Formats: sequence, C-alpha cells, structure tokens
Amino acid sequence: MSTEHVLDDRRDTPRSDSPVTRAGRLANKVPEVTVYFWIIKVLTTGMGETASDWLAHLLGPVPAVALGGLGLLAALVLQFAVRRYVAWIYWTAIVAVSVFGTMAADVLHVGLGVPYAVSTPAFLAALAAVFGLWYAVERTLSIHSIRTRRREAFYWAAVLATFALGTAAGDLSATAGLGYLGSVVLFGAAICVPALAHRGRVLGAVTAFWTAYVITRPLGASLADWMALPTTRGGLDLGLGPVTLAWTVAILGFVTYLAVSRADTRP
Repeated sequence: MSTEHVLDDRRDTPRSDSPVTRAGRLANKVPEVTVYFWIIKVLTTGMGETASDWLAHLLGPVPAVALGGLGLLAALVLQFAVRRYVAWIYWTAIVAVSVFGTMAADVLHVGLGVPYAVSTPAFLAALAAVFGLWYAVERTLSIHSIRTRRREAFYWAAVLATFALGTAAGDLSATAGLGYLGSVVLFGAAICVPALAHRGRVLGAVTAFWTAYVITRPLGASLADWMALPTTRGGLDLGLGPVTLAWTVAILGFVTYLAVSRADTRP
C-alpha cells in the first residue's frame, strides 16, 4: 500500500498561517508510507515478538520487562527530542515499542492469567479510547499531521496500543486452533482487506491505514513465532535468538538504506 493509495489525508496538515505553524510546529515526525514502511513495520513486529520471549528466557520475566521498559523510555525520549523525522531514531522507537508491547500482552496472560480472549478486546477498547481522545482534541488522526508534541504523544500512545492488541490477537488465533502458520495465512489475507476497501472507496485513507497498521502486528509476530518455535508447537525450530538476530539485521539494512537515500522523506 503506497502513500497515494492509503494516505491522501494531507489536508489535515496545519496551514502555514495557523497558530500551530507560528509557534511550536515541528517537521512531520513520521515517515512517508512507502513499501519500505510496511516491510520494516512487519519486521519490527516479528523481531519484537521473538526478542521479548528470548529476553524473558535469558534474564527472567521481571528483569526482561524492566529492561524493555527502560529501553522504551530511552527511545521515546530521543524521538521526542528531535524536531523532525530521523529514520534510525524513529525505527528504534518502533522496535522498543514492539518489544515492550509484546511484554505487556504476555504479562497479562502469563503473569496474571488473563485469557487472550479477554485481553484482546481489552486492548481493542484501549486503542479505541486513544483514537477517540486524539480525535476529540485534534480533530484528525492523520499521520501527516504529527507536527506538535501533543499530536506526537497521541501517535505513540496509539502505536503502543496497536502493538499490545496485535500481540494478544495473534496469540489468540494461534492458540485457538489455527497455529502459527495458519495465523500467518489469516492475517496475510486480512491485511489485504483495508487496501482493497480503500481502493474501492469503501474505507477512508486514515481508517485504512490504521486498520492495516494493527494487522501488521499479528502478521509479523505469527511469522516470527512460526520460524522460531519448536516443531512440537508447530514451528520450524530455528530458535528465538537466531530469528531475533536475523530480523534485526534485516531491519538495520532497510533503515540504513532509508537513512542514506531518504526515500521515505517528503521532498
């Protein structure tokens, strides 16, 4: 899904003579939505899934969650400190959200015994609340309008909620009988729906984008789990560490390309 097909909502960007522009306006803090955006997004979701599980096995659940929380805090502080989109800073924050979002969903299920059938609608309600408050305050959910600190805060709150929701939804489908490979097929088909609905003028650009954004999480996580987990759990048994490393290298490759080429930055 390219920018012109999914995000034609630049009308939400503040006008040059608006109060937001005259005081405190930033350059847009998110990348253009190109094919690279979706590739890296799926890679970060899978890497976050296996990295979270790998850290929990390596360090123990409590130290892993603490480390994930500190990593997320540091990444977001850096992201908020800059005044424009910087590829490696933005995608580092996305990776940190991915890891911690996985931990948030897993803590509810493993640590507190909350079923995925309960946590999934709970995270969906949390995401709806973020979107509702964001729209009530800003009158837009457009990612082309992330030009103030307040809008940026709403954006990252929504991103964190989508990762937690996607983790719970992916685990729900995998444990409900589909398995990890079946979940890959399910969410791979599902992510085509908002693209086709938008192309057919059934969904608006913003709705199509955020719907696809949510689906990338269970898609990438299910694919990474299928690759990493043992055959007894329906996986390929490649291991959490190797899969995490391989997906990290792929992310670094794509982000380095974007940082150099600026292919995801509006001219």
